[in-house]
Amino acid sequence: MAHLSSAQFQALRIAVLTVSDTRNLSTDSSGQTLIEGLEAAGHALVDRALVVDDIWQIRARLCAWIADPLTQAVLITGGTGFTARDNTPQAVAPLLDKTVDGFGELFRQVSRDEIGSSTIQSRALAGISNGTLVCCLPGSPGACRTAWEKILREQLDSRTRPCNFVPHLKTLPEQPALACGSRA
Repeated sequence: MAHLSSAQFQALRIAVLTVSDTRNLSTDSSGQTLIEGLEAAGHALVDRALVVDDIWQIRARLCAWIADPLTQAVLITGGTGFTARDNTPQAVAPLLDKTVDGFGELFRQVSRDEIGSSTIQSRALAGISNGTLVCCLPGSPGACRTAWEKILREQLDSRTRPCNFVPHLKTLPEQPALACGSRA
């Protein structure tokens, strides 16, 4: 079996979407946690948005990024609970070409050490649509940090063996060479 990894790091272009009826960009600590993690790992934040917890607004924002040839991954925080206003899983699931069933399972497993049996109330999910990895996470900074540090950092790193998600994502158009002949 061929390994789906590379010896060189490949920086990805990642968008972050926060789903919330109460936060704005200045109070969005969960989205900020994801941004800090992805940038520290060497990835680029391609866009950031915040929408209210409405199925159609979530889908509209997500569809634009899925269609964008320069967006390789979307990290969504919020709207994964059980209240009447938690609609992220219902909004996202129909848009996925393939689901990553193990994502929610692993997220709940690694979260158990931090929040105990309450982890069963997480509806975290992930999948791929049009070559874009879409990950839906709970709306707390702690949950976002757990997901980034224990799952996403490795799975979005092209060097992770035996496999990672990078080979399954959109290939970006060729970028012009820099003056010294290296690539951006």
